[in-house]
Amino acid sequence: MSRFCHFVAIDWSGAKGERHGSIAVAACGLGDDAPTLTTPPAGAWSRRDVLDLLKHGLPDKTLVGLDLGTSLAFSDCGAFFPGWAETPPDAKALWQLVEHYCREDDHLAASSFVAHPELREYFHHGAQMGAHYRCDGAEHRNGRLRVTEHAQRAMGCRPHSNFKLVGSGQVGKATLTGMRVLHGLEGALPVWPFDADPGTGSLLVEMYTAIPALAVGRKASATKIRTFEELNDALNHPAVGSAPVVGSGPISDHASDALLTAAWLRRAALREELWHPVGLTDEIARTEGWTFGVG
Repeated sequence: MSRFCHFVAIDWSGAKGERHGSIAVAACGLGDDAPTLTTPPAGAWSRRDVLDLLKHGLPDKTLVGLDLGTSLAFSDCGAFFPGWAETPPDAKALWQLVEHYCREDDHLAASSFVAHPELREYFHHGAQMGAHYRCDGAEHRNGRLRVTEHAQRAMGCRPHSNFKLVGSGQVGKATLTGMRVLHGLEGALPVWPFDADPGTGSLLVEMYTAIPALAVGRKASATKIRTFEELNDALNHPAVGSAPVVGSGPISDHASDALLTAAWLRRAALREELWHPVGLTDEIARTEGWTFGVG
């Protein structure tokens, strides 16, 4: 049996502003009841709302999947920011660094971090690619990838570099704003694998919503689900085994991502091999982290 009794999935956003229709939170319990969307406190979720939920609003024994990168590439170049004297030694120091430079940014934004005169050179901004966007060890033509992201590619996913801040598939802004949330947890919620699973209480893991979509037979080019009918087909898949949600016609892909991921987590948490992926070393756990569901 799973040690968790509740499962929460959060589809994240790094967009500007306070409240975001693209943030969705879904939850389910043990068994096969349909997952449900959690109503935001004020019409739409803010990032601070989510931080408050994570610190104060979770039932005991909750497994949380947060859809963002929890760190940056480190292993390929031996540093997050190779050649910069202040490059942090591990992920938690990176979170602290992001918070340090962005502490005056409203709504848990990270604009000041990527505007820093030296740090900006490691990111791809619009038409401008930073001088250090690709270090000598980078293998990916679109920027540096973590070890877990190379493993995602091997299983059929299409990950983007967390140093990429431009384009429809960019994840850099969500990653950096998410780091402010992770730092803001202040130890209230362990974050795997940077923190060992304590064996009791709640735990947060990094998710990539394409993984549940692939698990239910979606193609890598069509992981987004935009109708209730497609969502219920996915929930009915043996990899998820959930009762259907109520509804018909269109649904936002943010809501469907969260709903499917919450239900998938309920089953995936039982798979011991997902907690001990082959590529996860102590060094990677300390620096780059890992995406739950990547073997």
